Amino acid sequence: MTTNNTYSKQEKLKSRKALEELFAKGKSFSVFPIKVFYTVTDQSNADGLVADPALVQAGVGVSSRIFKKAHDRNKVKRLLREVYRTQKQSLYTSVANQQLNVFFLYIGKELPVFADLQIAMEKTLEKLIRKINEPTPNV
Repeated sequence: MTTNNTYSKQEKLKSRKALEELFAKGKSFSVFPIKVFYTVTDQSNADGLVADPALVQAGVGVSSRIFKKAHDRNKVKRLLREVYRTQKQSLYTSVANQQLNVFFLYIGKELPVFADLQIAMEKTLEKLIRKINEPTPNV
């Protein structure tokens, strides 16, 4: 069976409303050099309508304070998207009947090497899967 290693338009987190909610109400953790913000919601929203067709929507970002030049920021974002695209299958298999919005923020101070970023993303996705699947305490 072939794996679907695409990063289509439906999988990209672009909605301003979703991004604001993600940073305001979402949870976060770091696996250096990547910081992750995420929210998990049920597949259907309050109106009973089915949410977006993609179960996981992801976005990437880089600080302009650390990388002053746009071409450096763009390169890091391209690398982050590529590493996520090739390793996202484990995340998709662990998310069931839930909508996951996730944002990967590169917090390193120097330009990353692709191999190092692959290892960091693998650890990051493993930790994200653990956090999503752990039971939430009832308050």
